[in-house]
This record gives sequence, structure tokens and C-alpha cells, in this order.
Amino acid sequence: MTDPAATGGRVAPGEAGADSSGGRVAPGEAGADSSGGRVAPGEAGRVSRPDHRSTDVVVLGGGIAGLVAALECARLGLGVVVLEQSDRPGGCLGRIEVDGLALDAGAESFATRNDSVSKLIERLGLADAVESPNPAGAWLVWGDRNGRRAARLPRTGVLGIPANPLGEDVRAIIGWGGAWRAWRDRITPILKIGRAERLGPLVRQRMGDAVLDRLVTPISAGVYSTDPDDLDVDVVAPGLNEAMTRAGSLSGGVGQLIEARRAGSAVLGLRGGMHTLVDALTAELVRFGAEVRTGVRATALERRAAAAHGSAATWRAIGETAPADAGIPLGEPVPVAGGEQPGGVPAGDAAASVTVDARFAIVATPAHVSRALLAGIAPAGALAEDWPAAASVELVTLVLDAPELDAAPRGTGVLVAAGTPGVTAKALTHSSAKWPWLAEAAGGRHVVRLSYGRAGAASPLEGLGDDAVAELALRDASALLGVDLDASQLRAHGRSAWRDALSQAAVGQRARVRALETALEHDEDLALAGSWVAGTGLASVVPQAIEAAERIRRRSLRLAEDA
Repeated sequence: MTDPAATGGRVAPGEAGADSSGGRVAPGEAGADSSGGRVAPGEAGRVSRPDHRSTDVVVLGGGIAGLVAALECARLGLGVVVLEQSDRPGGCLGRIEVDGLALDAGAESFATRNDSVSKLIERLGLADAVESPNPAGAWLVWGDRNGRRAARLPRTGVLGIPANPLGEDVRAIIGWGGAWRAWRDRITPILKIGRAERLGPLVRQRMGDAVLDRLVTPISAGVYSTDPDDLDVDVVAPGLNEAMTRAGSLSGGVGQLIEARRAGSAVLGLRGGMHTLVDALTAELVRFGAEVRTGVRATALERRAAAAHGSAATWRAIGETAPADAGIPLGEPVPVAGGEQPGGVPAGDAAASVTVDARFAIVATPAHVSRALLAGIAPAGALAEDWPAAASVELVTLVLDAPELDAAPRGTGVLVAAGTPGVTAKALTHSSAKWPWLAEAAGGRHVVRLSYGRAGAASPLEGLGDDAVAELALRDASALLGVDLDASQLRAHGRSAWRDALSQAAVGQRARVRALETALEHDEDLALAGSWVAGTGLASVVPQAIEAAERIRRRSLRLAEDA
């Protein structure tokens, strides 16, 4: 995988803040060694002695949340060091190369429910690269007593809940019996006083099992990797409780939410892939003098004694460089034919310690890592509750020579109902049909991406070798696309794994996060960021990361005024 240093990702180790006073260097000077700044690709963490530096802000975790928060701080003139475990920053906006195509290994679009991501893209000079997806829409594949069936997903719904239960597109999936049962929602008074908490029971009670099993569950599994019985209504469908009360029915409430949506596509992407946003972010960070250290796993965060001038406590972040044979990093491509190898320190190199002393700290690592880092900082009891287990999602990307797919037989992709015979994947995206830029780049080839891993179940790819994964994915693609595909048409494939996808959408998770944030309020020099705090998707993560940086800005201004 191309190292971010080659595209403006990381400056030389050991330079940020290494002035004689132990403070920070001026913006633009981080890494200004005699070789001109950044080190060669693959050098992250290759140190034979303890690596110790000081800075204003240390950001633990170089995913999108960490990078956005770091950039906001760097723009203020604060010295920033980011520690990231993987060999490429960006987290969910991963990159994988398959058959010469640079493709997204994670998120491929962003929601337009607010303008936070669009504003970030504009600030990074990428506004002209924004692209709408093919409006053809996706399909649903499910199984019944007659075998495997397929139909277009209804367009007027929220998380699969239909606004018009008797619509032809709804009846095509749940049948007349299911449609009539769902329509009863319109004439059944809402007797319960209070808010509906869990999505699954709400849909089951108001519209019946057919809507829940065939429409809502496949979508919630695809978006949140969570069973709808465990999804918080107010998190996944903001405003639905209020709209349902006003309309007097669930379908009526859904209709009100749809009417309130802004015109245009619900999601957008970037030409070249969403991973190009990472390149732009890291280049901007370097321009402002920040340092992004890849291949460094954060192992501890410690509160230090108050500084001599009487200010509040500072922080010490401790990490270690990760050998390449230490396991597959979170969200990184795994070694498969036609794909890439994970990076890091070469096998055989000993892990070395990295220590960063900072005035402020932002914890932007995945949920389980963040909880471990905060264990010695948060007050007793703040982390005591059991948190939900993280979901594991694996993506397999196929590049095919298949002219029979030119007509996009399943639109932009397929969602799969659980229990569908002959199919293991939970979703498929026909990426080259969905994104015009990719269709052009592929030059007649087809790119499809399959998603594996359902809530509460082991990954069906666990323990499978390269050839077995390719065979399974090709078989699933054939079944879902309704086209016979064989191994001779497979040019290359890649595989990426996301092993700590903890959704804030699970019932009770938002309250657990809020309780933790409340417990840490007195630590004004500390901020939290990431999807486990903000919620799923860039439209949730980006504004929350900006707010985390704003917390640091407010604190730094108060300290400057008191100095």
C-alpha cells in the first residue's frame, strides 16, 4: 500500500516539538530535518531507541475523526502529533489496489443530512470532485418457499419502513398479506404514552414481521451491522418518534420524514474514491506543521503532574511501533492475490517505544482501545457498565471481465435478507455501476464489492484461504446479480477487514457514552472523538471531531488569558 508520506502524509519521526525548551516548533517546521522533512515510505516507527517528543496536542488514532480534529488544532497554530496504528491513516476511509485500480476499502460515500462533510471537502479544495451516485437504486434478495427471489428496494421509506405499505414495490417483497398487515398501522391508534426505544419491536408491533424481516433487518444489518431489536430509534431515525405522534401512525411518520428531506441525493462520493479525502487531510496537516506517525499503536495515556507555571495537568501518550507480523491492523487490506500486504515495521524488527508529552490530548481510537486508554483516567465506575460487543465486517472486492454486467442487472447493488438460500454475503455493491468515475477508470471491467458478517455471528470468511474466499465471493456475486460468473472472468480480488465497528446506534450506547463524557468533563485538556462517540457515518463523525477540537481551542484560549 502506498505510504501517506509519498502523498503528504507524515513528517520525519522525532522532530515535532523537539526544541530546546521542550515546547512546540513553529507551524511548518515539524520534521524539518536535513533531508527535507518526511521520511521514505515504510519508515514509520523504525527506531532502535526510545522516541520521545513534546507538542501541544497529541491525537491518539489517525482515523477520520483523529485527522479532522488534528487539522482543526493545527489550523490554530498548535503543534500536533497523531499516533496511528495502521500503516496508512484514514480509518474507515481505507484504500486498496486491485487490478491496478485504487479503490475504497471502507466507506465509499457520505450522507448529506448535514453540510459538515461538504464544508470539509470544500475547505480541502475537493469540491469539484464531488459526484452523485447512479440513481438506479439497489435491490433486495430474499428467500421463500419458492427459493431465492429479487426485487427493487422501495424508494419511499426510512430504514426499510415503508411510507406506503400498499405500494407495488412494497407488495413485490412482502406480498399482499404482509402489505395488509402493515397497512393496519394506519388505522391502529398509537396508545403507548412515551417514546419508542427499540426499532425492531416498534416495527413488529405496528407493521408486522414481514416488514421487519424482509425490509428493515437487511438495511439495518447493512448500515449498522446490528439487529434492529438492538437499535435505538432516536439514533437511527431522528425525529421519527415525534413524526409518528403527529401523524398517528408509523407509516405516516415515515412519510413526514421523507417530505422533510432536502432535495437531491441522500449520499455523495468523490471522484477517485473517498480515500482521496485522507490524502487531502494528511497533506493539509503537513502544511500546517503537524506530524502523523503511522505504524504506532497507542498503549497508554497518563495524566502528568501540574506544570511549574501552575496550569492544569498535561498528558503523556505512550505507544509502540507494530511489527508487520503482529497481526492484521484494523481496517487494513489483508494479503490476497491481486491486493496488497499490510505494512508496519518489517518482520523481525523489535517493537520500539514512542512517548509524546502534550498539553492536550484527543482520544480518537476505536472503542475498545479508547476504553483501555481511559481506564486509568476516568473516575471509578465511568467505564464499569458492559458495552456491546463490536461487530466484525469483511469486504471482498472483485474485478471482473463480465460484459453481461454492462446492463447493471441489480442496479447499484443488493441487500440480502438473512437466511437467503445459496448466499453467504449480507450485501453487494456494484461499484462500477454506482459511481460514474469508477466506470470510466475501469475501462469496461466491472468492480463489485461484497460484505460479510452479521450481528451476533462469526464471520463466514474466518479461517478461509485466499482461493476459498475468491471462490465464495464469486459464487455469491453470481447468485445476487443473477448472472453466471466463473473463475475465468475474475481478474483480481482484494479483501479488507474491520474488526471494531462499535455502533453508537445500539440501545443504551448513547447513554453510556454521555455518562463517560460527563465523568470526564473536569478534564478540560482531554477530548474524545470517533464513531463510537459520534455515531455511524462521516456526517456524524466529522462535526463531532470538530467539536472535540473546539473544546481544546476554548481551553487553550483560557490558559493563554490566565498566563
